Amino acid sequence: MKASSSPSTLPVVDAGAPAARKPPVDPATLRHREFDDSEFWRAIPAYADVSRETFLDHHWQAKNSVTRVSKLLDTIRDLVPASFIADVEEGLAHAPMSIRLSPYVLSLIDWSNPVDDPIRRQFLPLASTRLPDHPKLDLDSLHEKADMPVPGLTHRYPDKALFLVLDTCPVYCRFCTRSYAVGIDTEEVHKYHLRPNQQRWEQAFAYIRSRPELEDIVVSGGDVYQLRPDYLRTLGMTLLDIDHVRRFRFATKGPAIMPMKILTDDAWFRALADVVEEGRRRHKEVVVHTHFNHPTELTDITRQAIFRLFEAGITVRNQTVLLRGVNDDPDTMRLLIRKMGWIGVHAYYVYQHDMVKGVEDLRTRVADTVELEKEIRGATAGFNTPTFVVDAPGGGGKRVVHSYEYYDRVTGISVYRSPNVDPEAYYCYFDPIDTLPEAGRARWADPAEHDAMVAEAIEQARARRAGAGGAD
Repeated sequence: MKASSSPSTLPVVDAGAPAARKPPVDPATLRHREFDDSEFWRAIPAYADVSRETFLDHHWQAKNSVTRVSKLLDTIRDLVPASFIADVEEGLAHAPMSIRLSPYVLSLIDWSNPVDDPIRRQFLPLASTRLPDHPKLDLDSLHEKADMPVPGLTHRYPDKALFLVLDTCPVYCRFCTRSYAVGIDTEEVHKYHLRPNQQRWEQAFAYIRSRPELEDIVVSGGDVYQLRPDYLRTLGMTLLDIDHVRRFRFATKGPAIMPMKILTDDAWFRALADVVEEGRRRHKEVVVHTHFNHPTELTDITRQAIFRLFEAGITVRNQTVLLRGVNDDPDTMRLLIRKMGWIGVHAYYVYQHDMVKGVEDLRTRVADTVELEKEIRGATAGFNTPTFVVDAPGGGGKRVVHSYEYYDRVTGISVYRSPNVDPEAYYCYFDPIDTLPEAGRARWADPAEHDAMVAEAIEQARARRAGAGGAD
């Protein structure tokens, strides 16, 4: 890897500096300052002759995105055996998400070992690693549709609403929590479509105007990267015109999977920057929330893109999903968080993986997440340290992962309360069955035991709330 910033080039400490109480820094601890500025995409056969100028063109990235297995094969050619392609094809046949990968993402995969590669694991399903879905899984596990007063607008928290403005993305993550709506229909899922539609948007705006308690709007989808500049500008300015809306966030995975759009789509960038600037003039906060999951996703192209946002005064926060085999070890998570911090991206959340159809191999136990949070805290400044959360299935909203009322490590059931959503309700999250001890796996193998296990866990949570329980 050619790095444009390397620990080996650190300035020499002034000989007159005060004596240190710590030993000299190990250069390996400064890896987060390294960003690949090589033409790494040329290792892909189809991109071997692609110039830097072409690769940075967002139109070229979109046009050459891989949307079917045959195009994947044409792109990577002899880098993988036919058995791997067959494994992907069979995996997609049972996946809730269709395939859509930018050349940038494809170029970040280590094709000498694609099965274990952390980028591949996020975007290309393999039939050979598929695990059965958890019996308690629901396609819309967060019950977003149940809290929609109008199509595409979820109002769950007292002062915040989630506005799903469209249902497409520049790439499709196989673990998408909105696989019920995002992307095209698949053999597994007929989607609840939320296309950018003026009439639907007006319904959402009318609802927001009618609810004076709504101060915070999350603008998501889909991905706002896919909005035309005029749509982005209209959307932002309309929200700014609603007096009681004091802040909103544009949610996009774009910086992680197609950072060159920020660098070369001047019309889209200007629309975003103008909305942020107008918000600042009106004393309202408009920020970008993005989604990096692994250090490999941050290259020198990323750094340039984030710096352009930074120069325009645009705050960028990150929401990571905890993924088995991708970022569930302390070293990888520390490196990700510090690498983002080096270029000004604030680590905001790390999500316990939602209960999503077809990706049980990517979920982790709550117990592992609690331990990971302990390892991470203190590695960097508090404002750059993410909060580890569970988005409670059934519509409970985000809960700090270790704030459960009760957690049974045998059955893998953790029970949460969400007083600002429903003070009397109990919400259960379920660890992947393959990670449980034998006794837990045996109980889940018997369907007659399922409801009993849930009832037991909730009863324990109620007892502890009443002060009648012990340690879990």
